[in-house]
Amino acid sequence: MSMDLEEQYDKIYRYCYYRLHQREAAEDVTQETFLRFLESEGYRDRGRALQYLYTIARNLCIDEYRKRKTTEELHDNMADADLEEKLLTAISLKKVLFQLTEEERELLLLRYVNEVPVMSICKIFKMSRFAVYRKTTKALKQLQELLEKEEFS
Repeated sequence: MSMDLEEQYDKIYRYCYYRLHQREAAEDVTQETFLRFLESEGYRDRGRALQYLYTIARNLCIDEYRKRKTTEELHDNMADADLEEKLLTAISLKKVLFQLTEEERELLLLRYVNEVPVMSICKIFKMSRFAVYRKTTKALKQLQELLEKEEFS
């Protein structure tokens, strides 16, 4: 499998930024993801490079989130309130997204923002293809209903 690392770097960065909401942290995690990927040759040789990249990024984002969780939560809540006045649409969308579970948000991000193939998502989440389709469809339906309540339709 030939993979364009620059293109994947941008996608992994977007994924990390979405999860962490901080440019510097997303850059650091993205760099660490690719360092670990390049140091590990086993997965590249078996054609699983893409899902391995996302698995590394996901785990590093979780680690980063755990490190800063307690102090960051209060700061994020205050920042969200300030931004709501300035960017009502963006904040309302964010609010709607956060009404979904973390898994649903992550599935939608991977599938529709980063355009990760379904089979790769299956391997990242250790789910069957049917489970990924079912959960993604449910998340999209729920997102649509929430957006309609917020008058986005």
